[in-house]
Amino acid sequence: MNILKNILSVIGGLVLVGAIVSFFAFNLGDKISKAGDLDPKAMSLYMEMADGVLNTGDAAATMVYTVKVDEDITKDEVIDSLKTVAMDNNMLVVSDTIMFRSGEKDVHGNTTRHVEILAVCNKQIARQFIDYSEAFGAFMPCRVILTEDKEGNLWLSTLKLDLMIAGGKPLTPEMLAMAEKVRDTMYSMVDKAAVGDF
Repeated sequence: MNILKNILSVIGGLVLVGAIVSFFAFNLGDKISKAGDLDPKAMSLYMEMADGVLNTGDAAATMVYTVKVDEDITKDEVIDSLKTVAMDNNMLVVSDTIMFRSGEKDVHGNTTRHVEILAVCNKQIARQFIDYSEAFGAFMPCRVILTEDKEGNLWLSTLKLDLMIAGGKPLTPEMLAMAEKVRDTMYSMVDKAAVGDF
């Protein structure tokens, strides 16, 4: 019994020493105090992202909102729906770029699958966010990508905007409302286009 007690004491001591060393080696005290300045949702969003990466090994997939398109919806119907919902929500269609068409051969002779990118933006909201932080410009314009998988299924993806909205210091109420409107519009575009809704 004493041996077990001693072993557990040693393990407990090692864990305590490891925690103290980690606290100072990684400057956790400073990081914890800075985390208090972030939006209250920030840490759970970062944990959700880390969990997604650990479970799938795919960092990109954890950062996008993806919906499968109903089988009876054509590519043209998807794009028409995306454009209509965007314009109905004051989003300007900036570009519509077909990267690859189904069945074409690339320069290496491989058959391509359809990949099309629709870019949209609300210029007034974009200007205010760039005034707030030029770094937001790297995420503009907002994009939706239509992809065809190896089985011929169509998928729509757009960036998850929650980390941009709540991953740092809290936005002002006015900016938060604008950011949430853009996020909700992008998700609505994807959801509606996936079922052929306008």
